[in-house]
Amino acid sequence: MPCLHPSPPHRPAQPSAAAFQILLALADGEKHGYAIMQEISARTAGAVRVGPGTLYRTIQHLLDAGWIEERDERPDPHLDDERRCYYHISAIGRSVASAEAERLGALVRSAQTKLALAGNPE
Repeated sequence: MPCLHPSPPHRPAQPSAAAFQILLALADGEKHGYAIMQEISARTAGAVRVGPGTLYRTIQHLLDAGWIEERDERPDPHLDDERRCYYHISAIGRSVASAEAERLGALVRSAQTKLALAGNPE
């Protein structure tokens, strides 16, 4: 049985890479699943692709965690496919995404410092 280390109580749990990408896609407004996939691909210049299986499985986890919410209303019901579900980021989801961005930023800064020091041995 693996050892599990819970997150500190003051910090939300760390999202998976796919969950973080979805949270970022929803940070500037609600979207349906296909639009989330397009946003991720466009924002990362195609470097990150989230397929339908991963997308909808992760969306379900995010809904269960309360990090995103499903919208009851549609932007324009007459111009939209009624089968589409729209999602938006919740306050806790925004907090989780912000904490993850800070964590990743600190990791990058640490790596840059380490590599700069390693490149100049004394």
